[in-house]
Amino acid sequence: MNNFVIRYLKATWLGMITPLQSAYLNRHLLALLIKRDITVRTSGTALGDAWLLFQPALQILGFWFLLDVVLKIKLPNNVVFVDYFLIGMLPWLFIAEILTRSLGILSEFGSLYRRSIFPIEILPILPLFLSATLYALVMGITVGLLEGIHAVPMGLFTILLIAIWLIPLCYLLSIIGLFLKDIAQIFPFLITVTLYVTPILYMRDSMPEPMQWVLVLNPIADIIALIHGTIQHLEWDMSNIMRPLILWLCLIGPVWVIFRRAEPHVREML
Repeated sequence: MNNFVIRYLKATWLGMITPLQSAYLNRHLLALLIKRDITVRTSGTALGDAWLLFQPALQILGFWFLLDVVLKIKLPNNVVFVDYFLIGMLPWLFIAEILTRSLGILSEFGSLYRRSIFPIEILPILPLFLSATLYALVMGITVGLLEGIHAVPMGLFTILLIAIWLIPLCYLLSIIGLFLKDIAQIFPFLITVTLYVTPILYMRDSMPEPMQWVLVLNPIADIIALIHGTIQHLEWDMSNIMRPLILWLCLIGPVWVIFRRAEPHVREML
């Protein structure tokens, strides 16, 4: 039993440190891959790199027009719905983008991996660096406009914490997406369902009592509750912190072990 605990703690430590350590050691290669990613996504456009920032900003502008100008939805407790929605929706868009791209990240860069010796462990976290930077900027601006300049640091810190929390999920989904390709067909549906059972389009208390267990099983609901609580001073409790933290600690070690054991077979699948 003691040996199992020691091995698990060692795997957890390696799972927390090694991915970031590898990213630092290969920072020049990572910078080139990020630059390549930006070029691929914006090549041939008039505004170029600016589109990476404009895309989430335009989504927020569209949501604001629909909810504040057209529908004018009100929430109890003097909470402005458009503020509540946007502050929850931006982190959700960030999470959904990272998880969706993680499924195909190994196949996306498969040509590079096949042609040369390549530190494959940096690929699953590659999308995090660019997207976290972009969404942190948009989140900071949005929170500053809605809640005041004092809330900007918390908005930036929110995206950083979510990026760290997503690391084990990025590694897990990258392996699942490579070895079980059918998951890519159902994943958009799963993401949409998760949005519906996360208190973004409604407040947590609006979920019917018999369905409250869904929020308990949904760690993203806890993350959104913490975001609303710290930025908008809505209600939250320690369970909203403990559930995502326990999940992260349970995943980070085993997922790293799974990734390392699957790594020799990645080239075969590609």
